[in-house]
Amino acid sequence: AIANAVNDNTRVVVIQRSRGYSTREPLSIADIKVIVDAVKAKNSKTICFVDNCYGEFTELQEPLEAGADIMAGSLIKNAGGGLAPTGGYIVGRENLVEDAAYQLTAPGLGDHMGSYAPGYRLFFQGLFMAPHVVLQALKGAVYTAAVGELLGYDVFPKVNADRYDLIQAINLKNGEEMEHFCVGMQAYSPVDAHVHPIPGDMPGYEDKIIMAGGTFVQGSSIELSADGPVRPPYTIFMQGGLVFEHSMLGILGAAEELLKHR
Repeated sequence: AIANAVNDNTRVVVIQRSRGYSTREPLSIADIKVIVDAVKAKNSKTICFVDNCYGEFTELQEPLEAGADIMAGSLIKNAGGGLAPTGGYIVGRENLVEDAAYQLTAPGLGDHMGSYAPGYRLFFQGLFMAPHVVLQALKGAVYTAAVGELLGYDVFPKVNADRYDLIQAINLKNGEEMEHFCVGMQAYSPVDAHVHPIPGDMPGYEDKIIMAGGTFVQGSSIELSADGPVRPPYTIFMQGGLVFEHSMLGILGAAEELLKHR
């Protein structure tokens, strides 16, 4: 179907590695290679762009090594290692990265303008720490899957599954359980532990969204957080954890809150 959708006028194919708010499996590097090969076989000039969010350092290779032309991701997710205060990265073919820099700043100036006036130490230090931090988050995801199964919920990925992104999903029973889960996890957050998460409207979403996220960098999902749209099958998506011990405490806090209300 992907090959059939590509023709002589197809300029870009966008490949989203992670699942988003869905129950599909994330894409592995092997999956991405199959897609890229199929696209290039139909039109070698088509640009294959990968949204690499949540996938960095979960495998030994990255999408560019599978033939992708350019990729981008967030620095308050995997690649920032929990230290980057903001921003994202773009990497790939030199001419494409240059075009992106012109689009994001000014034609002719591109990356010569720089992107962050306060300096870059936290970005580079975060990138240095990122592989280890991602390992900690993956351990937390496996632990979350195990706890979820012990509580009788459907979890995906399963405990022993191969993992191609950070996200661990759990299907809860109803919207109230989603709130209990987030309340329990928020109580073990390093920031705003006293806050009681409730579902709320968010631009771009039809359903109310609930989120536990007491993070040092606002919105950072390499730090421990959990969120999801309040709709059947009432899936909560957990991600992050800079250190496994914090993930363990957060998940046990969520489990305790769920059991309290059964």
